[in-house]
Amino acid sequence: MAFLQPQSPRQPVFQAPAIVLWLIGALTAGHGLRMLASDARSQDLVYAYGLVPARYSRAFLESHMADPGTVLERVFPFVSYMGLHSDITHLGINCLWLLAFGPVVARRFGGLLFLVFFVVCGMAGAGAYLAFNWGSAVPVVGASGAISGLMAAAVRMMPGRTAPWMVGAPQQPLMPLFSRQILVFSAVWAVINVLAAMMDLGTDGQRGLIAWQAHLGGFIAGLLLCGPFDLLRPRAVGAPLEN
Repeated sequence: MAFLQPQSPRQPVFQAPAIVLWLIGALTAGHGLRMLASDARSQDLVYAYGLVPARYSRAFLESHMADPGTVLERVFPFVSYMGLHSDITHLGINCLWLLAFGPVVARRFGGLLFLVFFVVCGMAGAGAYLAFNWGSAVPVVGASGAISGLMAAAVRMMPGRTAPWMVGAPQQPLMPLFSRQILVFSAVWAVINVLAAMMDLGTDGQRGLIAWQAHLGGFIAGLLLCGPFDLLRPRAVGAPLEN
């Protein structure tokens, strides 16, 4: 006699959307390709495609008789720096955080809007690093700023009453920007980042390669832009706006 075993319900919370897995794959591939290069070439790639604030300082360029490059060469690092990482540990930590918070945002925004949001938050992080380190010749690399933006958005998508498998669900309203939960989480997160920078945690002597300013810039962008991006996400016909 055969007995039918009851099927356990699927748990979508453990299934990352394909776009998140593809993004993790792209970041990993980018780091792998740089590691295949010689040490000198690898360093050249960091300075060519990482964000170097000195590239935007006229005083620095004039004093070093350096060529500022074309407009594209000066704009592209705001995006390309996200594809570079200082070492495998840096890459691994970023991929873990991306796997933790990326699915929440991707399920709500959809793949294309998720990628645009990721890039915009990363560019905001680059802008913050540039503002705090104007004229510095030390580059910043990594997707931490963009992932910080995803973290901020994910927090706004996770009201306390939401069941785990419904996190990021389109029908759930965003948590208000100035709610107590958001303000407390943001303050704690900011303090942790600043303290980590002051104590030089995890930099291994390469302070410029992992920047707390980029984290904060991306996080603030994620908080502020989550609402406007949410208005752009695909909706069923007749679906109400939650904001």
